[in-house]
Amino acid sequence: MSQSSNSPLSPPPSLPPNPEEESRQNVPSISRRTALKVLGVGAVGSVIGYSRFSKPQPTVFQQDTLDLPRHLSQPKTVVVVGAGLAGLACAYELSQRGFSVTLLEKSPQLGGKIASWPIQVGEETFMMEHGFHGFFPQYYNLNSLVKELKIRDNFVSLKSYAVVFRDGKYQPEVFKPNHSAFPWNVVDLAIASPNWLRWGINLTKLQHWKVFREIGGFQIPESFDRLDSLSVAQWIQPDFPQGLYDLYFLPFAKSSLNAPDVLSVGELMQFFHFYFFGNPEGLAFNGTRQDMGTSLVQPIRQAIGQRGGKIVTEATVSRIHCQHDQIASLSYQQGSVQNDVPFWVQRSVGNSESEVAATQGMLDYYGAGDAVFAAVPGSDEAISLTCTHQGCTVQHQADGKFLCPCHGALYDAEGRVLAGPAQRNLPRFQITQRQDQQVQLVGVPGIAPLQPSGETIQADYYVFATDVPGVQQLFKRCEGEVNPQVQTQVEKLSVADPFAVARFWFDRDFDWEHSNFTSLSGYQLTDSITLYHRIQEQFIAWHEKTGGSVVELHAYCYKEKQFPNQQALLTTFEQELYEIVPSLKQATMLHRELVNQKNFSGYPPGSYAQRPETSTDISNLIFAGDWVKMPFPCGLMERAISSGLLAANQILQREGLKRRSLFSVNPEGILKI
Repeated sequence: MSQSSNSPLSPPPSLPPNPEEESRQNVPSISRRTALKVLGVGAVGSVIGYSRFSKPQPTVFQQDTLDLPRHLSQPKTVVVVGAGLAGLACAYELSQRGFSVTLLEKSPQLGGKIASWPIQVGEETFMMEHGFHGFFPQYYNLNSLVKELKIRDNFVSLKSYAVVFRDGKYQPEVFKPNHSAFPWNVVDLAIASPNWLRWGINLTKLQHWKVFREIGGFQIPESFDRLDSLSVAQWIQPDFPQGLYDLYFLPFAKSSLNAPDVLSVGELMQFFHFYFFGNPEGLAFNGTRQDMGTSLVQPIRQAIGQRGGKIVTEATVSRIHCQHDQIASLSYQQGSVQNDVPFWVQRSVGNSESEVAATQGMLDYYGAGDAVFAAVPGSDEAISLTCTHQGCTVQHQADGKFLCPCHGALYDAEGRVLAGPAQRNLPRFQITQRQDQQVQLVGVPGIAPLQPSGETIQADYYVFATDVPGVQQLFKRCEGEVNPQVQTQVEKLSVADPFAVARFWFDRDFDWEHSNFTSLSGYQLTDSITLYHRIQEQFIAWHEKTGGSVVELHAYCYKEKQFPNQQALLTTFEQELYEIVPSLKQATMLHRELVNQKNFSGYPPGSYAQRPETSTDISNLIFAGDWVKMPFPCGLMERAISSGLLAANQILQREGLKRRSLFSVNPEGILKI
């Protein structure tokens, strides 16, 4: 027997205390009348029940009330596909409960978007990652794992962060820890904000009141029912408070990694509710002392391994056999994806790179998704364009080389690794037959050794915990009786606009008056700046030795038409960096790295109703990932972790075991409609 509670409960001992607790600073007390005057309306006083000084506790989402066993009494097997945060969390929880877990990851490194890999800068080796990540105090489920793993010392407080606006349009906003619930956190924000007179809120206007009511009255699923059909860009058109949008809605919307023109208002309200309006913790956060792989991924990996979990990297799922509404078996290959069995691929149509190549008479392209092949016209050989580092599709360059747009791996015209994080050459294939718009390929022996055919697994449960492109590819490898409803749900999932990270090494430091991580607004490309030489120990040590600096710029969701290639991204990043930090114009750039990916989950208007849930109509298949419909507010890393633990709980419940208690902020706003 279990229960879900919507009322705030005191956290059990397993929940870590807020890491910012000791650094909280009380804001001056003000009268309720003054507060409501700041908000612009006195009539809401009767519906506000929170005490000014009472901090709500985390809400328990899932908690079993019966004294159920925690560990299996008979063998059960689980295959988890995808070792990002969702897959790691699921594999961790199940391995601790006695399940025999096999974790398959396509990339050489675990971690997904928090993976790390070594790079060479001069004579120094550094760990590179996908960009700075902040660990907020309301990441209750992620923080509970951190406490269990005894790795809290791997994190360092950033104490506060700022939002800085281009051209001085607004004064910088500074966010610090807070202990007040809505609406008092808004009051505190107004008191601290140098821009509050420019918010533009007038609650005597119906549209402004509707905005205020939505942000203070979030509910699942009611808010989605009302708002999911609209994009943020559409929602703000009729008389939206411009200052409120510029100062908070635009920066926060983009930090969800979804652009306002393709982001559902329902998702934005969920995002706001989790990070601010339903969050009593404030907006300061922690960073990692070392890279994310060292600080978080490796401890989880070790915990899985210590309980007998099997972890397989560079594992490509080749076949999933379905029958009777369940998965009967799964086959994978490890290492090279070359195939000694002939297979057919269609000529690519409408691919922009194919069109360019056709006009230049350089290459023909075949396949789609993460399985694209290129061949010189008339040649009897083709080359796989799937980067052997993390599976991105490499791009053909004017000099004949192939460059990975994600992490900078460089290959020569024959597919041999020249530079970057990749360790294996691009697989090559013989063209054995041609028919109209398709070719038959077979792996070339001797150029890159063929790997064994891999392994076929039969498990009690399967968890798909990849990103959106990954789970869509998995369903393309399904054979037999595939549930059409689940397949359609997966096909309809969206991918957000691409994100990019540029990290620069300079020979000198510079003055910086803002936070070491600062959000930026108003720039064509750049959305944030991180001073790594003041946060992570490997870069602090390098700075102390050399006097240099390491700076990262992040573009959360840029438009590909504006920045069609790596050079356009790097040129704009550099131009904007010198505008943001003018003194770096006189510095010498020692090195730069670009990370560029298009695999973050999209939350477009109209997508909520059909979004897959944890449990599926395929009886032994469970979903995990930030694309899964979540039953409580969460975002970014916490959404991924929570989805993985929800998947584990689903399996635990089916086996009659005690589920892990999960936590969130209050799932409903006080201005419920």
